[in-house]
Amino acid sequence: MKKDLIEPRTLNGFRDYLPAAMIPREQLIETAKSVYRSYGFRPIDTPALEYKEILAGKGGAESDKQMFQFQQGKRDVAMRFDLTVPFARFAAQNINELGIPFKRYHVGTVWRGERPQKGRYREFVQCDFDTIGTTSNSADIETLFIIHDLMVRIGFSDFTIRINNRMILNGLLETLKLESQSTEILRALDKLPKIGSDAVMIEMREQGNLTQEQAEKIISLTTVQGSTAEILNSLEQQLSGNACGEQGVQYLRELFQSVERAGISNQRVVLDPSIARGLDYYTGTIYETFLNQLPEIGSVCSGGRYDNLAERFTTQELPGVGASLGLDRLLAAMQELKLLDEISTPAPILFTQMDQKYTSEYLRLARELRLNGLNVEVYPDTKAIKKQFKYANRHGFKIVITAGANEFDNQEWQVKEMLTGTQTAVKEDDLLEFVTQLLS
Repeated sequence: MKKDLIEPRTLNGFRDYLPAAMIPREQLIETAKSVYRSYGFRPIDTPALEYKEILAGKGGAESDKQMFQFQQGKRDVAMRFDLTVPFARFAAQNINELGIPFKRYHVGTVWRGERPQKGRYREFVQCDFDTIGTTSNSADIETLFIIHDLMVRIGFSDFTIRINNRMILNGLLETLKLESQSTEILRALDKLPKIGSDAVMIEMREQGNLTQEQAEKIISLTTVQGSTAEILNSLEQQLSGNACGEQGVQYLRELFQSVERAGISNQRVVLDPSIARGLDYYTGTIYETFLNQLPEIGSVCSGGRYDNLAERFTTQELPGVGASLGLDRLLAAMQELKLLDEISTPAPILFTQMDQKYTSEYLRLARELRLNGLNVEVYPDTKAIKKQFKYANRHGFKIVITAGANEFDNQEWQVKEMLTGTQTAVKEDDLLEFVTQLLS
């Protein structure tokens, strides 16, 4: 009787990760963790599933539409769409034990039912860091430093971190008596780079019931051009008399002064009054990071201040600021820019097996190298040496070590550098030092 086979396939917007994709993925995660730890951030984790009421309404109507939700028994539950909202719940629930200020990082999978596109999937990993329990602008400035250091540590030099402050936008809306339409206005502004100012004004008039004059004033403020100092002076003039807007300008002045004092290039940190960040919970400084060689892929590290996020969970004030590295989007960009090594093994060294009677010797020496900090794989079978070298080429091993009867008689090993094809006979006593130098 013929067996009915199930077709192996994945859902649209979801993907498998083969070793060649997972190795750089894990390396990026470890780099992010290392940078976060260097600033004193501590690791946490939260459940993938939350009560629906915890997540609903926190990221705005668009996030609610994209949320994966279902019933478990009589309970309405949902899968987290980011790591920030669960963190707000986590903080409200555990803050007495944690104390404030509290600095956390969190690497975890999130889910959004949005349309899949280049570098964007329905299941993806975020690498977040946040500081809660302080309204100090110092935490906002440090957040910028972390984003900058993270991009440099990953290996990028040609990137731009775009900065704004929602207090500036909120101040203008207060002046124009448009606070109640802020969600529609900010969502429209978020589309400015894609659809242009004319289309944004049309959307603000249609979705937010703005007059043409109101829409023009918003576009005028958000499209100011010039040096950082000139933009700040213009914003200050346009927001004169509005306390919220003036405070936002002052915070940005402090931030850019700190950037200069820290020696960070002003080519990498740019004031952009047009960025709004689509999520509703941002209230202060906001950040977006773009790769200058591939801007169309979107921001690869974004975030901001969210002073009011935890108010639905606790009466205690828990202001916060943080950002998230878009891991999968960044990896897609690195792949397109050919910045990833084509390897599918975490071990740079492969021992072949030429003679089964020496299996214990292959395993012994491989273990000795591992005990000295090297990653080593032993080919499991005594197949034709040509097949073993084909395996080494396919998976990107840097060094292949072989030995047969003649080598064992002479107490030496053949070491082949796969990139150059150079092969060297090395005495066993010298093998560790020799391969360590090759790898360095």
